[in-house]
Amino acid sequence: MSKLGSIGARLYRGEVGYDFVAKRKIWYGISILITITAIVGLAVRGLNMGIDFSGGAVFTTPTTSVSAHAAEETAKEASGHTAIVQKLGNKSLRIQVSELSTSDSRQTQEALAKKLDVPTDKINTDIIGPSWGDQIANKAWMGLGIFMVLVVIYLAIAFEWRMAIAALIALVHDLSITVGVYALVGFEVTPGTVIGLLTILGYSLYDTVVVFDGLKESARGITKQSRYTYSEIANRSLNGTLVRSINTTVVALLPVAALLFIGGGFLGAGMLNDISLALFVGLAAGAYSSIFIATPLVADLKERDPQMKALAKRVRAKRASAAAKAEAGGADGSAADDAADDAADEPDDDEGDDGDDTAAAGVVGPRRQPAARNRGRGRPSGKRR
Repeated sequence: MSKLGSIGARLYRGEVGYDFVAKRKIWYGISILITITAIVGLAVRGLNMGIDFSGGAVFTTPTTSVSAHAAEETAKEASGHTAIVQKLGNKSLRIQVSELSTSDSRQTQEALAKKLDVPTDKINTDIIGPSWGDQIANKAWMGLGIFMVLVVIYLAIAFEWRMAIAALIALVHDLSITVGVYALVGFEVTPGTVIGLLTILGYSLYDTVVVFDGLKESARGITKQSRYTYSEIANRSLNGTLVRSINTTVVALLPVAALLFIGGGFLGAGMLNDISLALFVGLAAGAYSSIFIATPLVADLKERDPQMKALAKRVRAKRASAAAKAEAGGADGSAADDAADDAADEPDDDEGDDGDDTAAAGVVGPRRQPAARNRGRGRPSGKRR
């Protein structure tokens, strides 16, 4: 852990780093591939809509010794539809059959009562119409739309419109992947799934805002210097918050993984599966998009600005001049030192930035101190005779 903390501190100070922004085309390609796979899975397999959305009936039996498998087969034969059976804590059964009409539900109830050898009225039956599911879906879409609009407005005010667009694209990216995974896995879509989807929007936005806040501070007064381009500043800021983003995501994923693999896998809790799968996939996708999608997108949009184009031109000219001076004085190295000194002495108005002007973007080393020009030329210390 101490080693990880040391790496995090060095990333924050700009002593080491990885150039995420320069390799943005690779990350875009990976995201496009994942998103296409999710969309294809959604188109081919579709979502397994739960009874709350498709309508149907839920039967709750009294305490019984009949196995869940036997009750499932009975309900399937009587209704003609697939049944989902869940064992409850008091040894009763909850049997869910989708797209079941009122007459068919009565027939299924009688068949279950006969199988369990109990009176028909002892089996509780709840009929859910598809209109109620439509209301839930409409309200969920409305809530999602309102959330997106508020996010864009807030980010445009707190940061700028380019960051708002990048954050919106990252959110759509996260939702698409999560919904696609749901389709591929075949988990049932319930109100718990909707809750999970709306919850991951907050987590995804949190990671993105953390990175954007650091970028906003780092880019303050960027046009007054000629040492780094906007993409390089964005990359330095991203490296500075990288460990924090990873730590936040890992801490959030651990309890969610426990819900998904232990609560859902071993205990067979259906509602836990619905919420935890959406949270697990959404958290992982949100951490990925905040690092590999949102920040590179902001850099792409910002580099189109005329001021940023002029800045990039000045940076390239300055580095070319420094490289030419260094090459011209390569015989004894004195001219190279003078060129480095002149570049270091130039007033760039970027206090706190370390690194050599010719350093690779995103990989920044400690500041190079100018060599004293009169070093070794004076007399030895002591009283003069």
